[in-house]
Amino acid sequence: MPHCFARCLAFTALTLLVSATALGAATIPPPPPVSAKSYVLLDAFSGRILAGQADTERVEPASLTKLMSAYVIFDALKSGKLKLEQEVPISEHAWRAEGSRTFVNVGTRVRVDILIQGMIVQSGNDATIALAEAVAGSETTFAVMMNDYAQRLGLTGSHWTNSPGLPDAQHFTTAHDIGVLGAALVRDFPEYYKWYSQREFTYNNITQQNRNGLLEKDSTVDGIKTGHTDAAGYCLAASALRNGMRLVSVVMGTASFKAREDASAALLGYGFNFYETRRLYTAAQPIGVAPVFKVGSPVSVVVKNAVYATVGRGDLVGAKAQLFLNPRLVAPIANTSEVGRLKVTVGDAVIADVPVYPATDIATGNLFRRLIDTVRLWFN
Repeated sequence: MPHCFARCLAFTALTLLVSATALGAATIPPPPPVSAKSYVLLDAFSGRILAGQADTERVEPASLTKLMSAYVIFDALKSGKLKLEQEVPISEHAWRAEGSRTFVNVGTRVRVDILIQGMIVQSGNDATIALAEAVAGSETTFAVMMNDYAQRLGLTGSHWTNSPGLPDAQHFTTAHDIGVLGAALVRDFPEYYKWYSQREFTYNNITQQNRNGLLEKDSTVDGIKTGHTDAAGYCLAASALRNGMRLVSVVMGTASFKAREDASAALLGYGFNFYETRRLYTAAQPIGVAPVFKVGSPVSVVVKNAVYATVGRGDLVGAKAQLFLNPRLVAPIANTSEVGRLKVTVGDAVIADVPVYPATDIATGNLFRRLIDTVRLWFN
């Protein structure tokens, strides 16, 4: 069997999926006009950008900052560094926070799950700072962590200096980055994302409503977060799930509560009406075999995560998948090592391009196989 080639996958699973859903490709109109300083619409599963305007330009994030704070806090919960039932102290720095408040009292101790609801539902700056201090010891250190996590997530247009989103010349983001961050929250922390659909929260005998009005207007909307300062304008990151397709819209710098909700609803409606997202492969699904030197037989290769494609409705007709393997694969190979790429195309357009890995760690074969392939490698 040749060792350096591009091997085509069998198209059976993808063809069945397409034939069951395809109705014929339709022309996609341009996105609706949106009165915002910048905006973006993306598919949370595939990551495809469906619409955008000035979406990579720096803007003030206001309380959308709390999405970045939540990501760091949720990861601390997932790792066990922080626990939901844990009580954390309320410092004077947290208590004195400006802007939206949960009305925690200085010198008291409050459970983490209470503070999280204060941060998400009430957009409490005091609750957010208290959580930041619980995770990092100080808000300054927490901001360093925010920037580190942002870098890992690929948020190249963002820089954070505080946890709640108070104005600062060095505190900025982009609509694109907030969209990617919103999708990451849904993907990485589904167990905590539920709080973003909570309509109200009461603490200290004070009940406050979730400021995301789309939660009341559209049953498919289940998050995410609002933001507002005089400089930032009215901002909204919204997410909706319809028929297995999840979209995230972000509008920055609109003129009013109504304007940010109308703009978000228009973008979400546009995406759901004219696009579809399909899962092409499940996580850890075998998608082919790879010839490997110093191993007795070809080895199975898989995708680590589910593979999704977002296309115009009906455009999946004729989709094809190909597996491109790296040349001269030689054992041993860890199952964390990329050994090729899976590409799915419709015509000339690539709609999915993901790495593939060995299904398991690949150990070397017996002495005879190693000797034979050592010689073959001299001529290959």
